[in-house]
Amino acid sequence: MLKIENMRVSRNGKEILKNVELNFEKGKIYSILGSNGAGKSTLARTLIGFNNIENGTIIFDSVDITKSGITERAKLGMTIALQEPARFEGITVKEYITLGGKYNSDDIMEFFQITGLDYNKYIDRLVDDTLSGGERKRIELIAVLMMNPKLAIFDEPDSGIDAMSIPNIVGMLNYVKRKGNTAVVITHNEDIAAIVDYAYLICDKTIKKKGKPLEISSYYKKRCNTCDYVAMEGSV
Repeated sequence: MLKIENMRVSRNGKEILKNVELNFEKGKIYSILGSNGAGKSTLARTLIGFNNIENGTIIFDSVDITKSGITERAKLGMTIALQEPARFEGITVKEYITLGGKYNSDDIMEFFQITGLDYNKYIDRLVDDTLSGGERKRIELIAVLMMNPKLAIFDEPDSGIDAMSIPNIVGMLNYVKRKGNTAVVITHNEDIAAIVDYAYLICDKTIKKKGKPLEISSYYKKRCNTCDYVAMEGSV
């Protein structure tokens, strides 16, 4: 479905990612695990088209999208839930999650349940600063599920949500898989990374390790939280 070969990304003359190789198949869940500062969010934003690449290719559903922008990738069926959700003034939750024109009341009820929000309490709320970061995050996740994308990228969905909500995140990822679509979760939470079908570990600007989720999660937990590279580079 999505294949990335030899990808390199720089910002203001500074190399952020190098020699990145990824392969995502249809109907599976993938994790990209890494410490703060390892380049996870840069990778997520590059895949969806926010960042241009200097080298390499990106193929989605047999289409070369290396030079395609965000809109073109969205039309092909790619979307992302950003680490920091957007804020809006004067728009309700219902209006926001149905912006794509798709509306099914049964689906909406299920998505609220999956993400752990009370439908009756939130459906008519405004998507603005009266909502907490965790509430806005969950609403954005509902909006992504409403799109039914072929490929959904979740950039640290556990960020801003209490740890008790990790089962909700797992339920969300499994829903995407049940629909026959592909989910990619960017995370530094080894518990989330352990429940996927295949895992990648990013460090020192590139993919350092890939394979079975439990093995990658265990390696990360033992070796990467004290990574000298991340401590030296800071957050990216």
